[in-house]
Amino acid sequence: MRCFLIACVVLIMACNTAQNSANPSPRTWEFMSSIRALSVASDGSVWWAGSNGLIGHSNDAGATWRVDTLRLSDGALPAFRSVAVTDEAAFALTIASPAVLFRQERGSDQWKPVYTNEDTLAFFDSMHFWDAREGIAMGDPIGGCLSILITRDGGNTWALVPCEDLPPVASDSTGAREAAFAASNGNIVVQGEEAWVASGGVASRIFHTADRGQTWEVTDTPIVQGGAMTGMFSAARCGVHHGIGWGGNWEAMDDNTANKIHTTDGGRTWELLTPSEGPGYRSCVQYKPGTDCQEIWAVGIPGISISNDGGFTWQTEQDSSFYTVRFTGDGSHAWLAGRNQVQCRSLVR
Repeated sequence: MRCFLIACVVLIMACNTAQNSANPSPRTWEFMSSIRALSVASDGSVWWAGSNGLIGHSNDAGATWRVDTLRLSDGALPAFRSVAVTDEAAFALTIASPAVLFRQERGSDQWKPVYTNEDTLAFFDSMHFWDAREGIAMGDPIGGCLSILITRDGGNTWALVPCEDLPPVASDSTGAREAAFAASNGNIVVQGEEAWVASGGVASRIFHTADRGQTWEVTDTPIVQGGAMTGMFSAARCGVHHGIGWGGNWEAMDDNTANKIHTTDGGRTWELLTPSEGPGYRSCVQYKPGTDCQEIWAVGIPGISISNDGGFTWQTEQDSSFYTVRFTGDGSHAWLAGRNQVQCRSLVR
């Protein structure tokens, strides 16, 4: 692995610079990377990872950026679709074989590989942490189960959960199997001791652990599924009871017949949300903090859709195209990432 630094000062203007409060203007930064992994840390720093081996972060709301270019041991530039940040370290996970998980101590300028999977079927989709010590990553099936990767020591070592401890994945008569979509780093949702993992393809279900990955169960959902590009692409949770899953059919993005689901009982049961109404395919869904689970953003190639009533009605900004969205902890800013761009929007009015 060879790593070098690109010193990057892209725009000398922070996202939270004073703006017209009635119509705040987004701030956009351009990078030569297709960016699907985005994280806003508890200290407000923003981290992203994408194609061409690039990982970027800003500690000052975008006034300055540090961008690292990571390489695999053979010199190849990897593609990242998963990024996660704790108070102690930052992590980025490459998408395909050989899958390499890199770790950087906060405040350090060095990335080091802490996990490698050379199985030809390795394909990782998402990563998240419960706290600074315990985290989870997930990927497509190897053997008869999803690849569930767990750390218990702050991300210094990682291990796959054995298939005998996980529900088996579904398959169809052609041999195609349930998997996941690395579209927005949105397949994993953690809260308290729990985690949801959203699958897609042949089947689109919610894999659930109530004890940080020690034991697992799986719940069926009514979202569109069965095709190679159908199912959940992202999920989100708000409070104890509310959650949402979103996706659809990537090959028919306007289809809204069964592309979004919700739960009001903590994930025990799921129902279609506004079937045949509202937006179609989106790659990422998130609740805006501080809105009592009422404001929801769903973003994707077709645009940004926002609901202010828990997902029952929507307004869509069709001239915007992003892969993923995350909010600051107080909900004052939305960070978005997509093809060659990162954007910050002030939501203070």
